[in-house]
Amino acid sequence: MTKAAELAKMGEVLTNSQIGGRRNIVINGAMQVAQRGTSTTLAHDGTTDGYSPDRFRFTMGGTHEQLDGTVAQVADHPTSANGKSLKWTTGTAESSYDADEYVYIVQKIEAQNLQHLEYGNSNAKAITISFYVKSSITGTYAFGLYKEDSTARIFNKTYTIDSANTWEKKTLTFVGDTDSGAGIVNDNGTGLYVSWHLSAGTNIKGGGSVGAWKNYSGLTDWADGQATNAIMTTASATFQITECQLEVGEQATPFEHASSFGEQLALCHRYCNALLEYGTGDTDNNRIYNADYANANGMARMGYPRMRARPNSTYSIANGTISQDFSSNGLIQLFDSGDTNFYIYDLIVEKEL
Repeated sequence: MTKAAELAKMGEVLTNSQIGGRRNIVINGAMQVAQRGTSTTLAHDGTTDGYSPDRFRFTMGGTHEQLDGTVAQVADHPTSANGKSLKWTTGTAESSYDADEYVYIVQKIEAQNLQHLEYGNSNAKAITISFYVKSSITGTYAFGLYKEDSTARIFNKTYTIDSANTWEKKTLTFVGDTDSGAGIVNDNGTGLYVSWHLSAGTNIKGGGSVGAWKNYSGLTDWADGQATNAIMTTASATFQITECQLEVGEQATPFEHASSFGEQLALCHRYCNALLEYGTGDTDNNRIYNADYANANGMARMGYPRMRARPNSTYSIANGTISQDFSSNGLIQLFDSGDTNFYIYDLIVEKEL
């Protein structure tokens, strides 16, 4: 074996052994965690954005008149018999696609997690996204990076789905942003939007954000390069992604599997925490019970790991009416002002970006 071959092999071993810390900036890229449930129904006249799996938000924008469908965690994977992916399935299709309409999947990366990119100076690092995609609709799709704080910046690239209903791996590299306005604030806000575009009307593209970083000038920059809207205009059309990895450098490395499911779940808990498992209803093992005595106010209290910021909470209640809901970062207290026993279930605290 030549010296060059030895060095190449050593590099491969180091990469595959994942020496040097966590490479993947994306959380839950293998779609393993789905705390809010394995399926979310969306509709133009109802819920227009939602999560399933965790950290990946599906969003409908604009004035869709008919569109509805489902985003779900499904057991379909390119390399593992038991792996998971995110899948959109169109229910009622949009009859025609208006200029202001658009749909995308996004993971927002916390700014504090991106300081090593060194954006805003001459040392800014290139980053590479790799992912598997499968769709019933072939064609050219846009993928974008967007920075919203300080000077808003955007960079879109395109990729092609060549074969319908076939898993394909895609890789795109983005040069580091050296512009003086490109710095990412070192806080717990949004650093980058990492976006997969599924459709875009004429008002949502054409701003010249394909091929290089530029100052964001509005929605005309948002989905530059998106060339098909057929997923949203075709009933039962599907779009799936999994093994999404964003990493420093100009080369994609093998997908970084977490050391355990618990590691990915803990990373997701910074943004969403299902304290009582969502969707299982009012069962003995999925509720807080408060016994109210002597006509005193009832209270249920529950602690949880600290999150990105003070979260919001959602829950269901039986046998009572909550008059106060105080949610702090690390403690939730639920009060009932009457003399009624109550049950809380399907309790989630969340503070997504």
